[in-house]
Amino acid sequence: MSGSAGAVSMMMKTELDKNVLIFLLSAIGLIVFPHVYHIPTAVFGFFCLLLAWRLAGVWKPNLLPGTAVIFLLVACGIALLYSLHQGIFGRDAGTNLFITALGLKLLEIRKERDLYLISYLAFIVAASQFLYEQSILMAAYILLVCCLLLAALVTINSCKAQTPASLKTALVITLQAIPIAVALFILFPRLEAPRWMLFNEPRQTRSGLSDTMEPGSISNLVKSYELVFRVKFAGAIPPPGQRYWRGPVLSYTDGKRWTPTAFLKPLKNPAVTGAPYQYTMLMEPQDKNWIFALDMPKGFSPPLIQNADYRLITSDSPGKRAEYQVTSYTDYNTGPINPGEYRAATQLPGAPSDRIKQLVSRLHGFDSPPDDFIKQLLNHFRAEDFHYTLTPPVIEENPIESFLFKTRYGFCSHYASAFVYLMRVAHIPARVVTGYQGGELNPVGGFLEIRQADAHAWAEVWLENRGWVRVDPTAAIAPERIEPEINVTRQTAYGIATADKYLPLPAYNWLKHTRQLWTSVDYNWQRWVINYDNKSQSGFLSSFGINDLKAMIYWMIAVIGSITAVLCWFLLYQKPKTADKVLLIYNRFCNKLAKHGLVKNPGEGAKDFAERAKITLPERAEAIDRITAVFIRLRYGRTATGEDLQQLKTLVGLFKT
Repeated sequence: MSGSAGAVSMMMKTELDKNVLIFLLSAIGLIVFPHVYHIPTAVFGFFCLLLAWRLAGVWKPNLLPGTAVIFLLVACGIALLYSLHQGIFGRDAGTNLFITALGLKLLEIRKERDLYLISYLAFIVAASQFLYEQSILMAAYILLVCCLLLAALVTINSCKAQTPASLKTALVITLQAIPIAVALFILFPRLEAPRWMLFNEPRQTRSGLSDTMEPGSISNLVKSYELVFRVKFAGAIPPPGQRYWRGPVLSYTDGKRWTPTAFLKPLKNPAVTGAPYQYTMLMEPQDKNWIFALDMPKGFSPPLIQNADYRLITSDSPGKRAEYQVTSYTDYNTGPINPGEYRAATQLPGAPSDRIKQLVSRLHGFDSPPDDFIKQLLNHFRAEDFHYTLTPPVIEENPIESFLFKTRYGFCSHYASAFVYLMRVAHIPARVVTGYQGGELNPVGGFLEIRQADAHAWAEVWLENRGWVRVDPTAAIAPERIEPEINVTRQTAYGIATADKYLPLPAYNWLKHTRQLWTSVDYNWQRWVINYDNKSQSGFLSSFGINDLKAMIYWMIAVIGSITAVLCWFLLYQKPKTADKVLLIYNRFCNKLAKHGLVKNPGEGAKDFAERAKITLPERAEAIDRITAVFIRLRYGRTATGEDLQQLKTLVGLFKT
């Protein structure tokens, strides 16, 4: 562009284009919108107020605040941030500060320089979204809004404010940047910050298993479809009847509530037999540091440790997704019981009633081996009028006795607690184990999905020479809960069916397959992208022979250099484009002047060339000025129309030298 044409362009940019402002403000609104779930309502409302104020100022500039009002708004923003008491460091405090500053800066847009500052600040706010959520949908959304923001920057720097062309340019730039971003993601060394540099954020309360149990506590979870963890096995998947995911062990009871009890370390480690199950667990964020491994976990590595009741716990923060490698054996023998375990496993809240004693005596609990009593009690649950239900009646007093002799309607917690209580009355050590049972196989990804709806409670009985043995009394009354074929109850809990209306089978199958496909994509996204840490990077690159930092840097330089070379080739060695209509018509004008020795020099602006032509052809000065003005308006202006193109064509056609 020549100096004269550049001057014309700068004159056209003295006032900010309304379309550019609307485009930019809309992109910023879309960037901040997802934060409505993460930042305080007051901060989000304050930003929306400022954004709406600035949008109104696009059409009525006199509504924009002056210096004094802006100073007052800044003071209000500082007071708002201070009132939240979130400090000056950390994720929440930083995000609130950036969003508040972005909203205030919108009211200061006066020049083109302000648009750049706001755009850069908006990119930071967009990146802060990943501090809260890293799902593939959120990544796609942020990529989209950043592309819109980049298009706004392209529009700001364009001579003509054409939104479709700017969006196309931004999309091309984004697509060109993706290969380099992927190469950097894979090859750039993953540096993990020391613990002292990490800011602890308050954890959000999440639903899940508790370390206490009372009637109804687990049945509430079964109504939730929330994902707890996913498991991918290296080999065969255990059958449903062996999929018990061990959680808190509850030994103490006051007759209604069951809680854990601290006891001594087991006398010996469990002895395992049979084939092991090796698997990878992807735990969802939770409040507790429990890892629900397949019963019985034997092989694991830090940060996992095993406590006295054979449950795995992690020393890492449970509030983030984490992946663990575990090996379990479903055939095991825990060995002898220590005194602390025995006392905890035989504790009773008081002397049992005569009715309870008569039941135990009738089932030969006092005069037969424990194995026989267990069989008799399970047969009692099957033969008598006991029912499995998600909505048992409320029992205020003596819940175990009332369940056994009156209501006989209950959920897994009712059966497990009643079974353990009767075992203890017969002087057999027993305890309640809570966790999850089963899991739904995702055939697309080949992994199990365990959700809150799979929450379960069962019993453990200590038997001589066998150690702690799992007994699930729920299986006696509702075997379909443990080995389901088509579990209508679970479908209802998951929201697929209702009590009086079911989806048609084809529609249900289609929805199920779609959900499985999506969860498979999400699972791989979480494993290979979100959880791509230093350890994962080392394992992945070592498979390509990249085993040290030096080799990693060489590979990174080589790959990025190759990508850059390919992009440069496409940018520099593309086919020459056909000149546009405006330039073709103007070149005809220049050719007519060339017949009189007036040749346009390279780099010479249209206005400078016109001044030189008027000196040689003063009688044609008016026509030369009109042609030049229309050409500049078409070539560099923002207000040109189709009529201007026709006018240029007519003027050049009539021009005679």
